[in-house]
Amino acid sequence: MTETYHELYRPQYHLTPPEGPMSDPNGMVFYEGEYHQFYQFTGRWGHAVSRDLLHWEHLPLALVTDELGDIWSGSAVVDWNDSSGFFGGGSGLVAIFTHFKDGLQSQSIAYSPDKGRTWVKYSGNPVIPNPGLNDFRDPKVLWHEQTGRWAMAVSVDRAIHFYSSPNLREWQFESVFEGTGCQDAVWECPDLFQLPLLGEPGQSRWVLHVSIGDNEVTDGSTAQYFVGHFDGRRFVCEHEGSAPRWTDYGQDFYAAVSYSDIPREDGRTIWLGWTSNWQYPFHSPTEPWKGGMSIPRVLRLARNGAGELHLAQQPVQELENLREEPVRFGPVEVKDEILRLPFSGLSYEFEAEVSWDRAAEWGIRVRVSDDGEEHTVLGFSPEREELFLDRRKSGFSELPKRTGGTANFAKVFRAPRSGEDGRLFLRGFVDDSVIEWFVGDGEEVFTSLVYPRPESGGLELFARGGNATFSHFTVYPLKSVWT
Repeated sequence: MTETYHELYRPQYHLTPPEGPMSDPNGMVFYEGEYHQFYQFTGRWGHAVSRDLLHWEHLPLALVTDELGDIWSGSAVVDWNDSSGFFGGGSGLVAIFTHFKDGLQSQSIAYSPDKGRTWVKYSGNPVIPNPGLNDFRDPKVLWHEQTGRWAMAVSVDRAIHFYSSPNLREWQFESVFEGTGCQDAVWECPDLFQLPLLGEPGQSRWVLHVSIGDNEVTDGSTAQYFVGHFDGRRFVCEHEGSAPRWTDYGQDFYAAVSYSDIPREDGRTIWLGWTSNWQYPFHSPTEPWKGGMSIPRVLRLARNGAGELHLAQQPVQELENLREEPVRFGPVEVKDEILRLPFSGLSYEFEAEVSWDRAAEWGIRVRVSDDGEEHTVLGFSPEREELFLDRRKSGFSELPKRTGGTANFAKVFRAPRSGEDGRLFLRGFVDDSVIEWFVGDGEEVFTSLVYPRPESGGLELFARGGNATFSHFTVYPLKSVWT
């Protein structure tokens, strides 16, 4: 029998469950030195904790099915001032989640006086009964400093409803946000947070993030975000009517939500997402587990060349603590060729700075087989002004589709990107079956699952129709967090 956390396709520095299906991240909160990672586990909340966002301790299930139904997605907060009255004047954790029973979705709460180890469901649940809606789920709660009240965002079909509360038990409906962005499927798992603007001291905006369910138009589930203003009761988007702002250009980053209550002295907004897609959930060729989480990412807002505010994502700095001795290449000039590097590995990070001379395409090929036939391409086309991740030859791709048939897994993912500067900075994370690729300052990110053979560990650089110069290309093998 294969040792747990060393099975085929098992990531070595991403959070995955020992066994069973992990899906939406839930209840993400930092409290008394611990990051709590709750997650969907067949209508219950699984639970893991970490002190560094890298090494996780799996704990027993936190919230399980009861007479009001299954426990669907939601959030958690620290009730510092005991507004709920649950903690005898002290502080503690409060989870806010969707109860689901007989097709009916409603919002409920539970509280923990012992750092999330045990939970008591509120006797007055549900705190927001279903108001006659088919889709009414995934509450995200935060403390709104300016109004001195709790605010809640709930997904309702293709809209977000906002509520407010003085105590987490009694909720008042406030407003609806709808009618803009991608409307191709139901909105799910909202998140709401305030971010400072890079290079603009004292300026900030609010970001409303929503995931979008499986549909034919986007060929699977995806996610989008809105930038604007939130006064504790109403969100106003400042780019309403424009093209959707996509969160991730791969296919395997869903239901991302941010950690609540990260200390002010830390100052970061950190989130992660489920590394899968509702087109093929729990159909991966992995045993005994299905699904996992992305690496944690720090969020920022920055203006692009057109002056528009865009979300930028960067890996958390803590990941650098996993680095082993770097393998450095460069400068390397790739002349209309595929260049094999003397490196092989399954779990590593890479950094590169690239310029080019009339190249039609250039990039990096990871998880390459000895004959080069099996590989995943991370590339850029200056001609098309387009980034692309190509997993058509990445290995196993016969994943069943949730709705029947075979999923469209072996495909190319694309993102627009200007090459007018003639230079790009790339950073990537390869972890057996998970690839996360960050471009520039993280303005474009691709998250993708791949299932190559374990012996396919090669690494190549390529250029077509011209030359590309990698002024540096550094690979950091990353230590396993499970050994």
